[in-house]
Amino acid sequence: MKRISFLKNNIQEYAWGSHTAIADLMGNKSPSAKPQAELWMGAHPKAPSLLKYDDKWFSLLELIKQFPVDILGKDVAAKFDNKLPYLFKILAASKPLSIQAHPNLKQASEGFERENRLEIPLDSPSRNYKDKNHKPECICALTPFLALYGFRKISEIISLMEKICLKVLDKELNHLKRQPNSEGLKSFFHSLITMNGGRKKQIIKHAITNAQKLSENNSGFKLMINLHKEYPDDMGIFAPIFLNVISLKPGQALFLPSGELHAYLDGLGIELMANSDNVLRGGLTKKHIDVPELLNILNFEETDINILLLQKDKNCEGVYYSMAEEFILSVISDEKNISYTSPEKRSVEIILCTDGKASIADISINENITLTKGTSVIIPSSVNKYKIEGKATLYKASVPV
Repeated sequence: MKRISFLKNNIQEYAWGSHTAIADLMGNKSPSAKPQAELWMGAHPKAPSLLKYDDKWFSLLELIKQFPVDILGKDVAAKFDNKLPYLFKILAASKPLSIQAHPNLKQASEGFERENRLEIPLDSPSRNYKDKNHKPECICALTPFLALYGFRKISEIISLMEKICLKVLDKELNHLKRQPNSEGLKSFFHSLITMNGGRKKQIIKHAITNAQKLSENNSGFKLMINLHKEYPDDMGIFAPIFLNVISLKPGQALFLPSGELHAYLDGLGIELMANSDNVLRGGLTKKHIDVPELLNILNFEETDINILLLQKDKNCEGVYYSMAEEFILSVISDEKNISYTSPEKRSVEIILCTDGKASIADISINENITLTKGTSVIIPSSVNKYKIEGKATLYKASVPV
């Protein structure tokens, strides 16, 4: 397994997906019959990519098991137990995703083993942990992209909540004022998302009525009203009040470490993450919500927002630097023509073309492949050196070396 190969990738049809965004990018029939939410490029057991080897199509997961060093490289294979450490995605949100967070490595491993002992099937709707891995992730906007991420400053939360819920949440807000720290925020959040019965309906009705009066000058209140239309009985509609509202412009990115509460609301983006499908949900969903487990993994500190910008070099490549050990997201492009030569020391890479046309050549065997919009390839570590020429925009997933 020592050649650059095209990938065939799986599309996940979740209800919040778009009927046009992924279809248009891939050059498929548009609009699609079902909403298309994510296109997965990688070797996750749930939906591994296929690639051609000896004139037959094989699962990338199975080929990595057969040729771990050829595909991953010696160092990556040793560090990540002969597994591709990242999962590369196109994400298309036309409706809000659930409010969610992802566990760290220790929490994921313990949770996976615990649910195995309880004999909860991997495909059970009540299962929290699908694998042993954590899921730090990077989202890069291809279109204007709206998201919620990390808790606001507690003073902001109190101020906003008082404007729409002072009377009906007086007790909870006073408690947060007396304890304006992570423990107080945890208690306040818990009281909100576990609210039920008549009081829950009263709070939602009161909040929406006030938000409508104030929404003209406040994006959080506007979002809250929109979320209420989709989820009228869900306390997750308060998420734009206690989480930061992030509007990414095309080309901007965001890194989300484990334990950070977030939700993607609208837009098309490139997503790169550790190879995991572990999700703990907190609202804006009809899926399983495990409040105690969510509270166990969440970071309740106030979050400073750090928008990632492309750091360009002289080789037509720009990088989004993050703290992840499993992946690096970069973009190969040029306003005129790409002339990119890979470094000799490199890891397994997946490249996706989102625009234009370029050729990629394995220099050692003089073999060329043409990349067009919507196509993706895997470049095993055993390919010594390659060159890309043309006019295109190419997103690249790799492992730090």
